Amino acid sequence: MAGVAGVSDSGGPGGTSGTGSAQGAAEAAPASLTERRKAATRLDIARTAAELFTERGLRATRAEDIARGAGIAPRTFYRYFPTKEESVAPLFAAGAQLWAEAVREAPAGLPVPQALRHAVERALTADDPENAASLEWIRALLRMADESPALRAVWADTSRVSETTLRAILAERTGADPGGLGLRLAAGVASTAVRVAVETWAASDAPAAGPGGPAALALTCLSALDGAVDSSPAAMEP
Repeated sequence: MAGVAGVSDSGGPGGTSGTGSAQGAAEAAPASLTERRKAATRLDIARTAAELFTERGLRATRAEDIARGAGIAPRTFYRYFPTKEESVAPLFAAGAQLWAEAVREAPAGLPVPQALRHAVERALTADDPENAASLEWIRALLRMADESPALRAVWADTSRVSETTLRAILAERTGADPGGLGLRLAAGVASTAVRVAVETWAASDAPAAGPGGPAALALTCLSALDGAVDSSPAAMEP
């Protein structure tokens, strides 16, 4: 669950006529731009917060410090985040989104276990400098979370949302019932495997690339759980 992914937006519906469609597109564009700007602001705040947490420590950093560092007013900060710990949620979420999108973009013919491995090799790679830097931010934040229940809660919530997103993507790939036992198990096992791999790497001093890195550990976890991540989740349905 690492890397900083972009944020996609969808516009509103158009009308039934040509004029209506053009009007709908014109109305949707500003909203889409607004959402992109909000997402960019959230990510900028998150990066500022992570940097300050690393430099000063979580306890010594105030929400006002993060706002000043991000070039916004404190009241603006609180419009985006209720607490300083939650301000790093976009960094966690971006990594989760990158992993989920990599599963979605895996070749259509791949069975579920192979699609998950394909995604791990892309989402958790340290070959890209930006991705490698994002992995190090995640490592620093997870180490802080060991002593911060509030930060652990942010990570746990991101993991829960990531699992739900993965379940929907696997449903698209397999045609299985997204609420069915098989798909819930597949998404739960895969998400847990990746989460445990990232947490294990973060607690170590191993580089992001290599046998001790998050990608290698996640592949090991997934291989050990192949029986649970069945190639056909629908097979478990009653």
